[in-house]
Amino acid sequence: MKLRNLFLLFCLVLICTVDINAQELKFPEMDKSPMDAAHYPRRAAFQNYLSENDPDKTQKIKVLYCRPNKKGRAIFGGLEPWGKDWRLGANEATEVTFFTPVEIGGEYIPAGTYTMFAQLYPSNWIIKISSERFIAGVSNRDITKDVVAVSVPTTTVPKEREEFTIGFQKVDEGNCNMVFEWDRTRASLPINLNPVSLAGADKSPMDLVQYPNSSRFRNFQKPEDLDKAVAKVRVVYSRPQMKGRKIFGELLKYGEMWRVGANETTELTFFEDVTIGGTKIKKGRYGLFAKVNDGNWEFIIHKNVQSWGHPNHDEKDNVVTVVAKTERTPKTLEALSMVLQEKGANQVDLVIGWENTMARLPIMLK
Repeated sequence: MKLRNLFLLFCLVLICTVDINAQELKFPEMDKSPMDAAHYPRRAAFQNYLSENDPDKTQKIKVLYCRPNKKGRAIFGGLEPWGKDWRLGANEATEVTFFTPVEIGGEYIPAGTYTMFAQLYPSNWIIKISSERFIAGVSNRDITKDVVAVSVPTTTVPKEREEFTIGFQKVDEGNCNMVFEWDRTRASLPINLNPVSLAGADKSPMDLVQYPNSSRFRNFQKPEDLDKAVAKVRVVYSRPQMKGRKIFGELLKYGEMWRVGANETTELTFFEDVTIGGTKIKKGRYGLFAKVNDGNWEFIIHKNVQSWGHPNHDEKDNVVTVVAKTERTPKTLEALSMVLQEKGANQVDLVIGWENTMARLPIMLK
C-alpha cells in the first residue's frame, strides 16, 4: 500500500508541475498590424508548383513587413510626420532581401538582406536602405549603415487603401518598381535587376614589366629605333604588400605553391620562341607558379594561364620546372616587385623580389 501511495503522490506532483508550466506559457495574440510578404516575381512564392524552365521560378526580391491600418486617422503628415523617417510599416523595420545584386538610385547593392525606411514629404519620399538589421522602428538606428537614399515622387490614388501595402510592378525584363501604398498615397522605387558591376580599387594592384622596356612606348620611338623596340617578353602580375606581415615561411609557407603575386595567376607572354631550363617554349601566353622553399624557389611555367591561383591545377599543363636559389634583396620591398634584367645579347632574367628575398628566372632568347 505504501508503495502504491508513493506512486500516486509522484504522479500528482508531476501533473501539477506540468499544469503550472503550461499556465506560465503564453501564446501571442493576433497582431493588430499583421506581418506579410511581397515577392518579385509574384509567382516565385509558389515556385514548388512551377516547372524548372518557368521564368518566374527564380526569386529576385522578397520583402517582409507589417501592415498597419488607417482606422480613420490622418496618416501622412499626421500619424507619420513630415520630414521624419518611417519604418515603412509597423513593429520591426521592414526587411528586404535581394537574391541577386541590384542597382537603386545609381548605387550597386550586393545580394543580401537589408532594412528599409522612408523620410516623408508631401510630394516625395526619400527611400533609404540600410545594412543594419533586427531593429524596431527608427529610434537610435545607425544612419552610417545606410547604403543608399533615393528620392521618389508620390502620387495620389483615387481609392483609399485601409491597410499599408507593398507590391511590385514589372517594367521590363531588367527593371521593376517596388510600390508602397497607404491611404491615398503611392510611391514607387525603381530597381534595376541587371546592375553594372564595377570593381573598386584593388588592394593588390596589377602591374606589368616588358622587355625591352622601350617596346612599351613604340609610338614615342624614332623610326630608326623601332627595330630595337620590338617586344620579346612581358609579365603581368598583381602586387600584394607586406603590411607588417612576415612573408616567406609564414604568409607563404615553405613547400607550398604560390601564384607569384595575388588575384589572377601571373601571366608570362613570350613574343618569340624562348628556352627556359633547357626546354624550348613556343611563343604564346603562359602562367607562372612557384613552390617557395627555404633557400630556393621552384618556378613552374604552365599552360593554365586563365586561372585564379593554383587550386585545381592540372600538372599535365606544366611546361617546365626550374629551381632557382634565393638571394637577399638590396633593400626591403614592401610590395612584390618584378624586373626584366638584361644579361647579355640573348638572355634576360626575370627577377622577382618581396620582403628581403628575391630569385631569378633566366630566359634565353633567339
